[in-house]
Amino acid sequence: MTAVLTQQAPGPAATAPLVQVTNLGRIFDVSKPWLNRVTERLPRTLLRAAQNVTFSIPRRETFALVGESGSGKSTVAKMVVGLIAPTTGDVTIDGISMNKAEHGAERRKLRRRIQMVFQDPYASLNPRWRAHDIVAEPIRAFGIAQSQAQTTSQVGDLLKLVGLDPADGAKYPHEFSGGQRQRIAIARALACRPEFIVCDEPTSALDVSVQAQILNLMRDLQDKFGLTYLFISHNLAVVRHMANRIGVMYLGRLVEVAPAKELFLAPKHPYTRMLLDAVPDLDLTGRQRKPVEGEVPNPVDPPPGCSFHPRCPFANARCRTEVPRPLPAGNAIVECHAVEEGRI
Repeated sequence: MTAVLTQQAPGPAATAPLVQVTNLGRIFDVSKPWLNRVTERLPRTLLRAAQNVTFSIPRRETFALVGESGSGKSTVAKMVVGLIAPTTGDVTIDGISMNKAEHGAERRKLRRRIQMVFQDPYASLNPRWRAHDIVAEPIRAFGIAQSQAQTTSQVGDLLKLVGLDPADGAKYPHEFSGGQRQRIAIARALACRPEFIVCDEPTSALDVSVQAQILNLMRDLQDKFGLTYLFISHNLAVVRHMANRIGVMYLGRLVEVAPAKELFLAPKHPYTRMLLDAVPDLDLTGRQRKPVEGEVPNPVDPPPGCSFHPRCPFANARCRTEVPRPLPAGNAIVECHAVEEGRI
């Protein structure tokens, strides 16, 4: 098995973050067709799905992005792995820019070091392929095995690694449970020996007991092979179990970034506080809690100033007109006028 998933030697800057995301942004043009805009005299309509997103992920650590649906988490994840080109900013993997890795060989070499596990395991697996072929595809694509016998052996090892039987390789995706399908997706992601895996809500479609099994499996694989994760989730309990650092997104902006323990013990941004107050109090502390109120504004027409001010109990006149800047607050980075002014 060590021959199957031996990690590549780290680069010369081993102490530098493996992943660096800088001022990442993405704008989608959601305008009506040109002829409709001309006849109806309508302007172009732009949707800012992500704005000025900046974070880094050290090697062998997990960085999580949390937030309500529509906050831009999945858009950031797809830009990080290169599925969507950013409008602004850049992503570097071990010092190599995703924007500059345009040549086929260079981008292919970088692409092998990055994999993604998607939210719906059934939709991400080809229903016409057997599990063996699904897991073997990256091995063949990157020329990892020298023969068909080696490919078969490596696929069997990968299936055993994620808790399945090598004989399961003869089955089709519809013959597996949801948790088993996600294990196949993880085995496929590990097949090309990546260093960095983006997990886009990998357990949200699974039962609670199966979620725990998949999360424990991912933690074990991270410890065993030195993997680095970008973990996307709206489930704060899952994030608390997985992440070293957490970034909270709201309407395309990263409003707070902090170490996981610190964020849960002393959240600073009002939106982070509202998200944590919505988590069920299993310890029965009796602490007064306030659930999340209101809805995420339309990203096509966001409110001026701080985008959270219509839902924020601490908003003032400045919040309604001026966009907050990311500022250090202890070990955290927060975009909030109330925190900057000491009102919270």
